[in-house]
Parts: sequence; C-alpha cells; structure tokens
Amino acid sequence: MSTTSLTAALPAPAHAARLREALLAADFTADGLLELLGAPAYAALARSETVPALRATRGDSPLETLVRLFLLQGAVPAERAAAALPLEEALADGWIEESEESEQSDREIRATVDVRPYGGPEGQDWFIVSDLGCAVGGAGGIGKKDEGVVLGVGGASTTLAGITVRTPVASALDLGTGSGIQALHAAQHATLVTATDLNPRALGFTRLTLALSGAREAELLQGSLFEPVDGDTYDLIVSNPPFVISPGARLTYRDGGMGGDDLCRTLVQEAGERLNDGGYAQFLANWQHVEGEEWQDRLRSWVPRGCDAWIVQREVQDITQYAELWLRDSGDHREDPRRYAERYEAWLDEFEARGTKAVGFGWITLRRNPAVVSGAFEPSILIEEWPHPVEHPLGDTVRAHFERQDYLRAHDDAALLAEHFVLAPEVMQEQVGLPGAEDPEHVVLRQNRGMRRATKVDHVGAGFAGVCDGSLSAGRILDAIGQLTGEDPVLLRDRTPQAIRLLVEEGFLLPAGEILEG
Repeated sequence: MSTTSLTAALPAPAHAARLREALLAADFTADGLLELLGAPAYAALARSETVPALRATRGDSPLETLVRLFLLQGAVPAERAAAALPLEEALADGWIEESEESEQSDREIRATVDVRPYGGPEGQDWFIVSDLGCAVGGAGGIGKKDEGVVLGVGGASTTLAGITVRTPVASALDLGTGSGIQALHAAQHATLVTATDLNPRALGFTRLTLALSGAREAELLQGSLFEPVDGDTYDLIVSNPPFVISPGARLTYRDGGMGGDDLCRTLVQEAGERLNDGGYAQFLANWQHVEGEEWQDRLRSWVPRGCDAWIVQREVQDITQYAELWLRDSGDHREDPRRYAERYEAWLDEFEARGTKAVGFGWITLRRNPAVVSGAFEPSILIEEWPHPVEHPLGDTVRAHFERQDYLRAHDDAALLAEHFVLAPEVMQEQVGLPGAEDPEHVVLRQNRGMRRATKVDHVGAGFAGVCDGSLSAGRILDAIGQLTGEDPVLLRDRTPQAIRLLVEEGFLLPAGEILEG
C-alpha cells in the first residue's frame, strides 16, 4: 500500500480527458469491473477486502493493470502501466509516480490517489478520486487518523445521492463536498454548481472527480458551513456533513467540531434562508435521543420557518454501539488497549453529560414553500421512523411527497369527495385471513417501489381503492359502496375522507388530474 503523504500536491487535471479516454478504452468502469472480477470479488472490493480481486487480476491486460494500480494500490511494471494509460502525462500530472523501491532497469509505478469507477444514474461512466486507502467499506472502518484525509464513495454518499430531488435547477450547493460525488450528480441537472469544504484538499479532489468524469467545472469555495456563500441562495442544497457526535473533533471528514448534534442542527436551521422559493435542502444527519425529550420534538425544533420538512429516522444505536462504531472507523481498536479504553470512556462521559441515551441516523429534507412563508398554509412537517427496506433512487418519491402535501392542504373534505383518484401503479392488494374463510380478516395495500409502505384498510377502504381508476369521483364511489353494503351513504361520506387523505398522503392513491409520481 502506498504511503503518499497528505502534504503532497494533488494531481493536476491538465490531461484528465486523455486519462479518461484510456480508462474507458480499458473498460475500467463499474460494469467492466463486475465482468472481470465476478460478483463475489466485486462485492468484497466494496467492503475493502482485496484478496479476491488480487486473485482475479493475475493477468496483464490493461484492465487488470488499472485495477492493481488504482483500486488495489500495488506497484505495476512501467511497461504494463504504459499499455494501460498515457504514462508520461499521468506521471507529469501526478496521478502516478515511480515506486521508491523500483530499480532503474525495472521501473515500477504506483498510484498517488484512489480512482474508483462509479456508475451514474443514467449509465454514465464516472470516476471518484480520493486519498489512497480511503474507499469506504469493511467492518473495521477506514482506520485513518490524518486530519485532512478525503474519503471516497461510501454508503452514506450513495444514500444522499439516491434521495436527492433531480429536477433541472439553476443553482445547486454541495456543502462539505469531500471527494465531490454530490457535486458530480448535481452537475447533471444544475446550471451552476457550487461546492464548499473546510478542507482545501477536498476541493482539489472534487476538481479531479469532475474532470475525470467529464463533467462541467464547479465553483469551489473553502470554508465552514454557509460561510463561503454568505448571502447567496440556491434551488438545491445537499450535504453529507461531518455529523459524528464525538467528545472532540479529531477527524475533519467526520467530526464537525461542535458539541453534540449542534452541527446538524445549525446546518438545518440556517438552510431555510439559503433556499430559493420551491428549493430543496437535503441532508444526512445524526441526532441525540435525550432523556426526558421526544426525539421527534427535538428535530421539529430544527425546522426553519417557511419550510416544509420530511425527516426519516433510518437507524438508532445505543451509545455503546455508536462509540464502538466510530472507534473502529478510526482504527482505535487496533491500538494500545489502555488508550482505546480511555477514548471509549471519553465518548461515554460526553453522552452522560448531555443526557444522551441513543443516537439516531437518517435523512432530512426541507422545501422552502412560498405559501408557508406568506402564512397561507401551515408548514407540513412529517417526522417518522422507517427502518424498513426502500428502493433507491428516491428522488421522485421525495418530490412527490411534498407535492401531495400541497394538494391535500388545498383540498378540504368536500373537495376530496369531488375528486377523481387512481390507484398508484406499484400498489398491490393482499388479503389476510384463515384458510377457507368467506371474508378476509383484513386487507393490506402494499407499495412495491419507493418507500415500500404498507397500510391496513377496512372493507370500505379496500373496495374504494379497488375501483379507483379515475372514472368516478370519490363521492360517487362511496355512494355505490353504501348501496352494496347497506351502509348509510351520508355516514360514509362523513367518515371516509380522513382515510382517503391518508391514502393520498402516503402515495397509495393519486389524484387523476395531477402528475404525482412516487
């Protein structure tokens, strides 16, 4: 493994286009790697386990050479490197260097940075550039303690990319850009992308990621939180911030330097005034579960004025699990046991002082709503726990959620009964009951896409949803159900709108005249 210093200059992007051509010619892509390595070795590589990939790259093809060089980060003979990439230009720009151990007669080449193929949402062949040995994966974390280290693609990065709303916008801000994956995604649908980071090395890596991926350049600004863009507003703000709640900021990429969950709170609260009307701000975050306080109330207090919000808690860890996770991430568990115990104690002391019993992780989405700003509508704030499997990407699902809130606030019960609805195409109906029973005990509507929600409905709800094809209004359907079941249609019209409202809110029913995907 190369030990290139973090103080060394980053590669220059001068000949990135030539290098990109060479990588693509060798099929150094996500699909190419899968075909070369096979599924087990490819999956192991994503966990930072290299032995299966080493066994699969014993040949001398350009693709095998590039895998050994950039992913496995071993030395390769200069003649093999020359067959796989523009050697002299890559050396001059600093993407690679001669191995210190190599003899002049037997030159060997090493990578100076991690270059990792990454498949875009529409089949694009992209490359994420980061520090050596910092592709995120494996149970042991990255094991790095360098202050300015810049990580590659991890699960958090891809999660944020997957939930981001991807409508065309004039301006987007990637706050805390890291290796630039969010800026790269944003460059596909934003006219102007601004990327910021406290770490100047991260800005350099973002420049390399964009250049090697063939994307437009971004505006790169150094600074903390919103300081570099003071006064500017955006149509989209995304951030995978250093959200780890720790007893002291040791690592820039994960520890934000504020106590508890103050960094995430500050980021969310300040985002509202940085959004243009209709704009979205989307974050990953950690938050404390504090004794004597509902975690939902804590997060509700973070939502800025003028914004709707959808906050999803995906996972909760008790304080011991949380401390152990991040001690492993930095490799503390491999050091002196006494020092490890001291750091573990420091984490628990910090949590005890704050009354923290657990830590939640999840997604926060804000949308600046002009109708909420003006006071015409009350803000829609949904805070929920959803640890169940979902289907990415969820950008359309997120956008549709907020559009449905607008629709429901603009329609009272009478308007709902006059509306025509259709059952969302991904919804299936399940009947649950004893074998041989004439009627099911209950009926479940289940989504097979997006959030994959399920909801139990009574016989009226099941009958209503089953005939919603847009041809009849909700009121006329209820009248027909009343005639079939002998129930009073007036009572049905009185008690059913709330159930209809819930089915619309969760995306099971779509207004026939609206374009609400999700």
